[in-house]
Amino acid sequence: MDAFVDTQQTQSPRMAVVNGWQHPNTVEENRVTHWLESDLETMEQRFRAKLINSIAGFKPALLVGTVDTLGRPNLAVFSTIFHVGSAPPLLGLLVRPAPDKTERHTLENILAAKAYTFNHFPAHCAQAAHQTSARYPQGQSEFAAAGFTAKWQAGFAAPFVADTSIQLGMALVDHQVLINSTHLLIGHITHLWVADDLIRGDGSVDLVKADSTVVAGLDSYHSVNAGQRFSYAKVDGIPTPID
Repeated sequence: MDAFVDTQQTQSPRMAVVNGWQHPNTVEENRVTHWLESDLETMEQRFRAKLINSIAGFKPALLVGTVDTLGRPNLAVFSTIFHVGSAPPLLGLLVRPAPDKTERHTLENILAAKAYTFNHFPAHCAQAAHQTSARYPQGQSEFAAAGFTAKWQAGFAAPFVADTSIQLGMALVDHQVLINSTHLLIGHITHLWVADDLIRGDGSVDLVKADSTVVAGLDSYHSVNAGQRFSYAKVDGIPTPID
């Protein structure tokens, strides 16, 4: 570690109220580690992967269901799904390039079928969901290997995860290869199932009640708490809490 760690003194934040807003108030000294670009480039590969994946913060963990050209279902957990737009409803999915002598079954299936599913899962299923990231051979169903049940909806090519409270049917509309050979897939939501008791009056979905799972880094799964909701922010006032 000493080869690429540079330390400096900094202040750990506590909160102070300034003009009605909460801001960090530096009151205690802690040591922090400072890496330069050159340090990151020479860092041990697995350490760097865990570090960089963690610093992006918490991300949604969803199960992605696909089907190959022979009709065999595939399931894999992803934490690289993000909102692109609401009108039309679009979600993005990032798929890393395949390491040498490995395959990306989810990517191959999506590009071939143009259809796939996103499925929320509760925190108590995190261990099983994580198992779907294992490198099973082509044709071996992760649904069966991890104890999930594939659910097929009439008129939709890809499998959903049965008994999940939020399910999305996606149609591929754009595919790009980024600067680091990562694949960017943009999908249009063509089907959406949400349990009635999760839908709030304003249209938002109660992800806490759904017990949807988030992930930090590559392997740390978490439940979400009630959090804080606020009114629409305007320049002439402070947003008010929403119950």
